[in-house]
Amino acid sequence: MSFHLHEGTVPLLVSMPHTGTDIPSALQGDYADRALGLEDTDWHLQRLYDFLPALGASVLRPQYSRYVIDLNRPPDDAPMYPGASNTELCPTHFFNGDALYKEGRAPSLAERMRRREMYWQPYHSALAGELARLKSQHGFALLWDAHSIRSEIPWLFEGRLPDLNIGTANGAAAHASITEAVAAACAGVSGVSSIVNGRFKGGYITRHYGRPDQDVHAVQLEKCQSLYMQEVAPFAYDESLAQQIQPVLQNMVTASLAAARKLYAR
Repeated sequence: MSFHLHEGTVPLLVSMPHTGTDIPSALQGDYADRALGLEDTDWHLQRLYDFLPALGASVLRPQYSRYVIDLNRPPDDAPMYPGASNTELCPTHFFNGDALYKEGRAPSLAERMRRREMYWQPYHSALAGELARLKSQHGFALLWDAHSIRSEIPWLFEGRLPDLNIGTANGAAAHASITEAVAAACAGVSGVSSIVNGRFKGGYITRHYGRPDQDVHAVQLEKCQSLYMQEVAPFAYDESLAQQIQPVLQNMVTASLAAARKLYAR
C-alpha cells in the first residue's frame, strides 16, 4: 500500500501529501546522494497534528517521498504558479534549484507515467473516496491540506515566508466564512505572522477538490518549519516550540470545522 488512511467520524479529512519518506530501492541509484537525506520533506506533521484523532478527523498520508512523486501537482504536470519556480509531478530539482538526479538519470516520460499510475493515482482515489464517504454521511466534507516548508528558500520565494500561509485558491476552494474563521483563529497570536492567499494559495489538492458548490470545502495550510523544528539536518522536532504552535493549529482546524458545520446547520 502506497498510503495510509485513517477513517474518522467527523466531516473532516486532513491530507499530508508531502510527509512520505520512502524512495524505492530500485530508484535510489538514480538520485544525487544528497537526495537520500530527503531535505524537502514536510517533516513531523503527523506528530505536530497529534490532536487529530481526538477530533475524530480522517487522516491520509503517503508512504513515498515527494522526490518520487509530488501528490500535490496535477496529473498533466501543468505549473501551479506560472511565472515562479515550480516543482514538478516528478521533481527534478531540490528546493534550492540544484539537480535532484545524477546527470542523465532523471525520469523519462514513460517512468513519470508509471509513477503517476503506481503512486499518484492510488492516493487521489483514496482522497476522493474518503471525501465522498464523509459527504454522504454528513452532507458536506471539509478537506484540510497540511504542509510545512523552510522559512527561507530563495529559489521558490523572496525573503522570509509568513509563518502561517492559508490558501483557498483565492476563495474558490472554500466558503468565505471558513476562510475567515481559519484566519481569525491565528490572528493576533504573539510572534506568529499569517497571510491568506499569499505566495501559497493552495496546490492541486486544494484547487481540484475544493468545490463549495458541491459541498466540499478545502483549505491548505503551509506553515514554516521554524515554528516547530530544526530547519536544517537532522531536521529535529523541537518539542518546546511545537507545544507553543500546536494550540494555534488546533484552533485553526476546529474553527474551520465549526464554520463548515454552521453553513450546513439544519
